[in-house]
Amino acid sequence: MSVKDIIKKEVDRLPESVLAEVLDFMRFLELKRERDLLVKASQKLSEHSFEKIWNNEEDAVYDNL
Repeated sequence: MSVKDIIKKEVDRLPESVLAEVLDFMRFLELKRERDLLVKASQKLSEHSFEKIWNNEEDAVYDNL
C-alpha cells in the first residue's frame, strides 16, 4: 500500500470537524514547496550576475572560509 493510499484511508476516518484543518495544512505544505522552488530558481538565475563579484582575486582569501 502506498503512502498516498494510507493517507486517503486516514482522511476517510477523520471526523468532519478536523478536515478543514487538514486541508489548511495541505495547502500550507504546497505553498511552502512552491516557495522553496521559487527561491532555488531565483538563486540559480542570479548566479551569473554575482559571478564577477564572487570570483575575484581581492576576495580569494574568503574562498577557504
